[in-house]
Amino acid sequence: MCTNGKETQVLSTNRYIRFVEITLKVIKASRIPEYSSKFSKKTYTQHQLLALLLLKEYLGENYREIVDLVEVMDSIKEAIDLEEIPHFTTIQKFCQRLKSITLSRLMTRIKKMIYDWGERIPSTAIDSTGFTSSYASHYYSWRTGKTRKRFLKTSISVDTTKQIVTGLTISQHPIHDIRQAESLLKQCHRSRKSDLYLMDKGYDSEKIHELIHETLNADSLIPVRTRKRKRISGFYRKRLSRSFNNRLYHQRNMVETVFSVLKRKFGESLKARLYRLQIKEIKIKVFLYNISRWMISFFIFFRFRDFYKA
Repeated sequence: MCTNGKETQVLSTNRYIRFVEITLKVIKASRIPEYSSKFSKKTYTQHQLLALLLLKEYLGENYREIVDLVEVMDSIKEAIDLEEIPHFTTIQKFCQRLKSITLSRLMTRIKKMIYDWGERIPSTAIDSTGFTSSYASHYYSWRTGKTRKRFLKTSISVDTTKQIVTGLTISQHPIHDIRQAESLLKQCHRSRKSDLYLMDKGYDSEKIHELIHETLNADSLIPVRTRKRKRISGFYRKRLSRSFNNRLYHQRNMVETVFSVLKRKFGESLKARLYRLQIKEIKIKVFLYNISRWMISFFIFFRFRDFYKA
């Protein structure tokens, strides 16, 4: 983990200033262009607007309130290098035209800054959850007869040791867990290889076992579903039915912990109505969770350093 002397000396002890400083480091390291076009007015850079957008989600404020808050926070303005506070519609329009792949680049960069080069993950847990739209209440839906929008099914892969989200897939409609797992396994293994993958019974499939063992060169630990008067099929499923490591499987609970923290800190309801904006909102939530975990690691590093100095 990147906790060398040069980096730790410039970070503030204030949590919000430290968040802005680390966020700007990740944005600049992701090689995001300062301006979206050569014809831009160049009043604000994309780095500044993106930092304000992430700070808004981190504090759980709306566009109007974050502008009012930053206006009286001189240290934040100095960290972002803002001479003039942008209008709240400037940040809102920036979010609408922001490409989803830019947020993916941020998530990739933060993982590279958390893990050392070539570092492998001992075990990765995979599970899914849903994020709902909050602009229509249950009462309003019942009174008008209009059904609420369906939830967005989101599957994530989590490092059970560091509790870092290493992969993410989003679906607009409810689909089977196995369909999302195939693409998620390839995605998370490509970004950070793991020795063991943990999943619940919903992912029990010989095809998933074959993908993990034969393509990803890793081990899988998935409870086998048993049915009356039906034999267990598949080489890997039969092997797991005979010898299942319950001690290792308990580590899968870490993905449930991550879902709980993610939703409690950054909300389980989506404010956006358009699907493309909802994807961005979920990616921002996951990115904020990872950067929060990184901030905690820095805090622990400082505490241990001060302890040994004393």
